Amino acid sequence: MKKIVKICTVVVFVIVSSAFINSKTVHGHGYKIGDVVEDFSLKNIDGKMLSLADYKDSKGFILIFTCNTCPFSVAYEDRIIALNKKYASKGYPVIAINPNNPNTKPGDSFEAMQKRAKEKEFTFPYLVDKGQKVYPKFGAKKTPHNYVLQKTKKGLVVKYIGAIDDSSRNPEAVKEKYLENAVKALLNGKEIELKETKAIGCSIKV
Repeated sequence: MKKIVKICTVVVFVIVSSAFINSKTVHGHGYKIGDVVEDFSLKNIDGKMLSLADYKDSKGFILIFTCNTCPFSVAYEDRIIALNKKYASKGYPVIAINPNNPNTKPGDSFEAMQKRAKEKEFTFPYLVDKGQKVYPKFGAKKTPHNYVLQKTKKGLVVKYIGAIDDSSRNPEAVKEKYLENAVKALLNGKEIELKETKAIGCSIKV
C-alpha cells in the first residue's frame, strides 16, 4: 500500500512539474526592467520589413503592443499619435505592434491594420507580429502594453513597462503620465521614478 501511495505521489509530482515547465515555456515571463532586448524583424503596414536596428539615430523607443479591436487600444490611439509627434524628433519614436492572431480576431488582420492606420493617419510604424513570436519575449499580456527602451553601451535596455497613463478610457481624466514621465527622465539623464505600472487593456488573442 505504501509503495502504491509513493508511486502515485511521484506521478502527481511529475505531472505538476511538467505542466509548470510547459506553462513557463509557452507563456514565459518576458523582459524585466534592465534586460537587454533582442531585435526583431516584422512587417510594417507598408509591406516592408522593419527592425529596431533600422533606427540608427534614435536614443530609444516607445514600444506599444496594440490593436484595432480592443476598446482600450482605440481609446489610446490619439494619445499614442501625440507621443510620437512629441518624442520621435527627440530620439524616442513610437513603434506599434499588433500581437493578436487575425484568425481569432479578423478585425486585426493585416488589411484591417492598413485601413485603421490610414483612417487615423498614423505617423509611426504599425507592425504585425506574424506567428506571435515577439510579444511573448516582452511578456506582453494586454493591448495596449507599453515599453520604453533606451540605447546603451550594452544594448537596447528596458527602462519602463506598463500603462501609458492612469486613465485608460478617458484622456480628460489623466493625472499621471507614466510613460511620458519615463521618457522625460531619460532625456534629462535622470532616474525613472516609477519604472513599472499595471497595463490595463484587453487580453492578447492567441
